[in-house]
Amino acid sequence: MLVWTLVATLLLSVSAQTPQTTKGKTITCFCDKCANLECVSDGYCYTSTRIDKETKQIEHDFRCLNQSHFFPPGLAVQCVAAPTNESSMLCCDDKPFCNKNAWKPLESSPSDEKIGDDLSTDTSLIIFVGTTVLVVLLLVLLVIYCGWTRNHKWKKQRPGALFKSNDSMDPQDQQPILGVNNTLRDIIDMTTSGSGSGLPLLVQRSIARQIQLVEIIGKGRFGEVWRGRWRGENVAVKIFSSREERSWFREAEIYQTVMLRHDNILGFIAADNKDNGTWTQLWLVTDFHENGSLFDYLSTRTVDIVGMIRMALSISTGLAHLHMEIVGTQAGKPAIAHRDLKSKNILVKLNGTCAIGDLGLAVHYDDVDGKIDLATNSRVGTKRYMAPEVLDESICENHFDSFKRADVYALGLIFWEITRRCNVGGIYDEYQLPYYDLVPSDPTIEEMRKTVCEGRHRPSIPNRWQSIDALNAMSKVMKECWYHNAAARLTALRIKKTLANLGASEDIKPPQ
Repeated sequence: MLVWTLVATLLLSVSAQTPQTTKGKTITCFCDKCANLECVSDGYCYTSTRIDKETKQIEHDFRCLNQSHFFPPGLAVQCVAAPTNESSMLCCDDKPFCNKNAWKPLESSPSDEKIGDDLSTDTSLIIFVGTTVLVVLLLVLLVIYCGWTRNHKWKKQRPGALFKSNDSMDPQDQQPILGVNNTLRDIIDMTTSGSGSGLPLLVQRSIARQIQLVEIIGKGRFGEVWRGRWRGENVAVKIFSSREERSWFREAEIYQTVMLRHDNILGFIAADNKDNGTWTQLWLVTDFHENGSLFDYLSTRTVDIVGMIRMALSISTGLAHLHMEIVGTQAGKPAIAHRDLKSKNILVKLNGTCAIGDLGLAVHYDDVDGKIDLATNSRVGTKRYMAPEVLDESICENHFDSFKRADVYALGLIFWEITRRCNVGGIYDEYQLPYYDLVPSDPTIEEMRKTVCEGRHRPSIPNRWQSIDALNAMSKVMKECWYHNAAARLTALRIKKTLANLGASEDIKPPQ
């Protein structure tokens, strides 16, 4: 009890060092990108300082930091982060426009740089960092003690069942995290308490700092994806550049939504930032799937009818879970729309099922406030997979179902990609992206708009599909996904049920 009391006291001390907000309080802030040069925040005003990569000049952004963007939720830890030689952040809420003409200097800023009066003192930062380190050490020691006690008792009951001799242990196994030789799955099961919202922040950071990067496996607009190793297990590490901090924060925030964890949603493990002395790396650690993306898989392999239906069913199941709002007694899962669904953002598991990943552009609906957490630019995602209403900007942004229907349109295109690669009697089509025969390899918004909206074109359905029951059934589903009238499209749940019935007729057995 004494140890728990000490840990609780130190945790309260950390919270005291972190900016707190009062629910209902608002403040007017200076905003350099707003129409009237002002914005209203329910959290803080802030000034971010950074060095432009090209001009090498110091630049400032003056904005509002709302409570919905606090990380972790309820606390604004980013406001007390120590400045680096590339970026810093100042938060304030003591008076209107408190962030105007005020900023926190970079670690190596020139001495004549203008500094605001509301900067946090170095002493408070030292206390905060020191207290945090002490809390982490105490928690690790406490869990090690609890784990040793539990294993010691268990060992007495079942001698030799849980422990290896030192001679047979792998060197990595001799440096356990959380005090026991657990796999990632064990740790997730132990620490999430069934909430499905991911690991606690301290455990995430502990895992992330023990990962060794092995090889780069992909690149995107955000940065790079690496295969990493953690205690003998493969993990995927998505490394964002510092310019993509908002995308990193959004994706980490969505992945940690309560009750989001699902077999057909890419498994989230940890989010952390790492300063290598030159720049700050933003890490997102997820499950690793050696088959790669659905795009990579279909480019080199074909599937049979059972495999086709299994893939399509697992994707629609994941999307249905994403779209579904789950109401709980204390906390439930909000409805989430993906907004960038495509074959490159879907991972293929070893058992032939799929998991939806890349939630950086996702948006969720707050049923309590009736608000949609939407970015300023509603036309986002991959142009080839954009729904007609997104391409011509007729989408109703105030109606959350509009975004779910746009996801369903993209789902229909993905089904078309899978079905083309279905090998029946040695006959199948080569892999192609949707609209490959109508637009260039990197089409513009205007080219897609003319094809999809004005020409009302959709991917062509080969005649041979009509003579094969399973392929004919898939073609009917995809056609009902890409109706021009968004309201006429099927829901993800309806698609899931239709494919489940189709799978039952084909005698698809659950994956082992």
